[in-house]
Amino acid sequence: MNLIIRQSSAPFVLASGSPRRRDLLEQLGLKPDVIEPADIDETPKNRELPIDYAKRISFEKAALVSTRHEDAFVLAADTVVAVGRRILPKAEDEIDARDCLSLLSGRRHRVLTGHVLVLPNGEVRKKVVTTAVKFKRLHQSEIDAYIASGDWQGKAGGYAIQGGASALIPWISGSYTNVVGLSLPEVTNMLVGNGF
Repeated sequence: MNLIIRQSSAPFVLASGSPRRRDLLEQLGLKPDVIEPADIDETPKNRELPIDYAKRISFEKAALVSTRHEDAFVLAADTVVAVGRRILPKAEDEIDARDCLSLLSGRRHRVLTGHVLVLPNGEVRKKVVTTAVKFKRLHQSEIDAYIASGDWQGKAGGYAIQGGASALIPWISGSYTNVVGLSLPEVTNMLVGNGF
């Protein structure tokens, strides 16, 4: 079922290699004409706030990819897991994942996704969506089991809410799909509101 009826013949480019973002777009009935991940340096700047980081990285991704796809709709996003002012890393190894899960255990945190849409005429639309998430207090055995699942690999904050971590999260406030990687209500509004 297509929840977005395409009105424009301009190509739709997804500036992300995330399979989760592709799956989310498919829920709307959208299949990108082109998928082109943006290869940029995603290192946070010194003292950069999570919201500023999400805005900057999503914009840099969109700006880079849109230079190669003029006259297209280019959608980019970046998802950040934050505890206070601290930006948690994308877990690349077990140590990262354990550190993230230990920090998140028993507390609330924020997941911010910066969404940027470059229009065929070059105009840019930006929006950051924030979702609050709470982890239960984790026992060491639960952390060990989650680490063993491998579900944390490459995930911001060391977890994927759509996987086994859902059993560790008793409460969220805001968009669930935002935590997965794209706020579908926001993406829908951006596309439909801008002639897609």
